[in-house]
Amino acid sequence: MSSHREAPEISKDPVADSTDVYAFVSPDKPDTVTLIANYVPLQSPAGGPNFYEFGDDVRYAIHIDNNGDGESDVSYEFRFTTQVRNPNTFLYNTGPILTIDSKNWNRRQFYKVIRRVKDREEVLADGLPCPPCNIGPLSTPNYDTLATAAVRNLPGKRRVFAGQRAEGFYVDLGAIFDLLDPRPFADAHEHFGLAKFPQSGNGVNATKNLNVHTIALQVPISDLTKGGWQGKDVKDPRATIGVWTTASRQRVRMLDTELDNTWSTGPYRQVSRLAMPLFNEVIVPMGRKDFWNTQKPKDDKQFAKFVAKPELASLLPGLFPGVFPNLDVLNKSGKDRADLLAILLTGIPAGLIEGFQNFTGKTQADLMRLNTAIPPSASPSIFGLLGGDLAGFPNGRRVFDDVVAIELRAVAGATYALVDKTFTPDQAASQVDDGVTPDNLDIPYLNRFPYMGTPHDGFNNPSS
Repeated sequence: MSSHREAPEISKDPVADSTDVYAFVSPDKPDTVTLIANYVPLQSPAGGPNFYEFGDDVRYAIHIDNNGDGESDVSYEFRFTTQVRNPNTFLYNTGPILTIDSKNWNRRQFYKVIRRVKDREEVLADGLPCPPCNIGPLSTPNYDTLATAAVRNLPGKRRVFAGQRAEGFYVDLGAIFDLLDPRPFADAHEHFGLAKFPQSGNGVNATKNLNVHTIALQVPISDLTKGGWQGKDVKDPRATIGVWTTASRQRVRMLDTELDNTWSTGPYRQVSRLAMPLFNEVIVPMGRKDFWNTQKPKDDKQFAKFVAKPELASLLPGLFPGVFPNLDVLNKSGKDRADLLAILLTGIPAGLIEGFQNFTGKTQADLMRLNTAIPPSASPSIFGLLGGDLAGFPNGRRVFDDVVAIELRAVAGATYALVDKTFTPDQAASQVDDGVTPDNLDIPYLNRFPYMGTPHDGFNNPSS
């Protein structure tokens, strides 16, 4: 998945598991950028009586690098506090929750937002409410009203939301991790010497009917760029920013059996991070995944060899014999994948794609790179740059971008012609797909902030 349960240790700690990062110029407010960080993956909507929530003992953050050194120049930090009205009931709510301050809601969460610029700290707000989880028609009968009430304005023409949303990432996990057997693609191409498998057919969205917890920010472009730059020149290096998220825990956690509680102490240690989808999931080998989660982007040169010669690229020709001739040539040549090194670790320099660049410099770092001078697309493609849409992934990431298909196609060789004009992309490389699209979502995205759809409720959810 995009980064759900992507490393052995973080898979045991879902409240600190950063699952998806989105960064895009807001289509309805093009002078702003929307930043979204999702946590707490794979939530069953019928999750009571202990419904999902952010961790009070986790420090969540969204970071921005605006000078290309792989370090945070601007960051937004979020700290949560849970309040229980009546500890003597097992119920999350004792009646319908009709307003965000309803007395029937027994377990509420509030949060603080802190903006950091280098060593300078500014508390933007404290005591902001999260909405409840979407329980069902009796408990949360007007859920959209509750969620709208949780969208809050911050100083400096900023907006924020933190709470449950519908999982917007779509992927056929069952096929991808069954020795990479994307159903429609495997149906059309020889796979392990067989024309078809019994499980071939349309893709199956493994995240359908699930929820996630979202932190969303909408801020002026000048909030994020170097020197507060906000211009229209796509080639200006100040136009491009790098975004990533982290989750951190204090080093020591204590259990007091007499008082029946836990508390944490000591400095914070980063336990999860995320920028480009699937980076730690598919690029970094298993023995390095937990270590990768503790590192800063500025140190990602140590992982560049896994990008230059990705394991998946070496496996594809064996899984699909003769289907990817360019990949066969590349693998036999021993050449580094200059296209993937650019897309994943430095950004794409000017000159490779007409009217486009999101290059941040020579420092190799896993960042979600966004050129803020490129306006939202009037005709967006879920395939982003590979679909001719300069406003789409990997120029940032919008909620609907098909990152699985885009990254599979890139690894299969569809982007190598950018750096070596003697190559013509294999037709198959440009068609690799798991067969899942936004049409496979039961709940649509919103066309306004926070863009992620209304969460599935536990009563009506088909998987309940």
